[in-house]
Amino acid sequence: MIKQELNKQEVKISKIQPVIGIILLLLIALLGNYVFKNGGGLTLNLITGAVLGYIFTRSRFGFAGGIKRLYMTGEGSLTKALLIMFAISTVAATGIHWAAAAKGAVPVFMAGLGQAVIPGTGSVGVINIALIVGGFLFGAGMMIAGGCASGTLTDAGEGSVRALIVMLFFGIGGIIGLIVKPAFTATALGKIGTRVYLPNTFGYIGAVLVTFALLLVLYAITRKYEDIRRNKGTYEEIVYEADELSLKEEGQFKLFSYSTYHKFFVERWSFLKGAILTSVMFIFIINTTGNSWGVSGGYPLWVMAILDKLGIEFTAPALAGNVKAIGNGLLKHGVTLRNLGMIAGSAIAFLLAGRFKLDYRFSVKDVVFYVIGGLLLGFGAMFAGGCNIGALYSAISNFSLSGWIYLLAASLGGIVSLKLFEGKVDTVPARFKK
Repeated sequence: MIKQELNKQEVKISKIQPVIGIILLLLIALLGNYVFKNGGGLTLNLITGAVLGYIFTRSRFGFAGGIKRLYMTGEGSLTKALLIMFAISTVAATGIHWAAAAKGAVPVFMAGLGQAVIPGTGSVGVINIALIVGGFLFGAGMMIAGGCASGTLTDAGEGSVRALIVMLFFGIGGIIGLIVKPAFTATALGKIGTRVYLPNTFGYIGAVLVTFALLLVLYAITRKYEDIRRNKGTYEEIVYEADELSLKEEGQFKLFSYSTYHKFFVERWSFLKGAILTSVMFIFIINTTGNSWGVSGGYPLWVMAILDKLGIEFTAPALAGNVKAIGNGLLKHGVTLRNLGMIAGSAIAFLLAGRFKLDYRFSVKDVVFYVIGGLLLGFGAMFAGGCNIGALYSAISNFSLSGWIYLLAASLGGIVSLKLFEGKVDTVPARFKK
């Protein structure tokens, strides 16, 4: 990263946007108080989502960028930060899993009726063709659309109109994926698969060592690729925008000053800080809910809720769960509240920094790509059983071998997509340009 500092005289910040940001924060607090009557867990979902959205925007953090930034610039600081995040989350999850197992709990997929389960093991997925195909399609879609499931939420919060288009078709693709998945699973080909929880094979210490070894391999590949790009002269350093830079120290510290405000609410956080804080929130989610973090399931649910209001009925058995959730009310749905929180948290981050603005700079041709990307994202996530959060991050951090297979499939899909569509569509939001 090219380190620079900013003089106070160079600072220009909207005076009204921070006020709007505080108002939005108060509205989130009121919503949290309102949904509390249906259970404190719902309020926690909203709060954790808002915190995650804020973290992602302040640090320009994102999962898709781990592939896209490295491919585009040769600079791997985001990729390396993601690997560190995986490592921290794995260590923390080890304590949770081991402590639960010592008390007789077992992984969810091994539990009998009434038996205690190990928190987070709901993310231990099946390795099958659906996972590979879905992961590949999701990886391709996130490059065409300009972000993954979580990144699209934060892009929407930052004012990206593109993200709203992607969200709509993410939901439509997700509905299709939910319907197709059971039909495929019922076939002979769909029945082939296995579920591997690493501690069952290597023990908890061995599972940590295996995970760290794989992370180290990815770190070495990233560093080697950076060297190759430097030697070719195609390596690009990160350059922060002017209003993201730290201010030069002038005089003595004053708590009530713009310098302090800039430090707390405007200055950009590093990828590493974003990674550490995200891993903290990841563990917080497991400890407070007993489940791991998931995002993509909210998209088809939202689109179904909209279509339901338009009089469209859904009778497919695979959609029964969503139909029930819609009937109960979306404000009683944990993933919905966490996703809404992410959008709000991201908006609050930009508003407090005075940087929020609607971004609708795209062409009709770009819209076609956003539609295709959204459909691939939704179908891929539902077919694979999750996105970069549920099927990748949550899976790997909870010792599921399926997460590593998904990582390979999604990375391959992303790279193929980048090679095919590079330069043909403006799908590069700010988080990948900086």
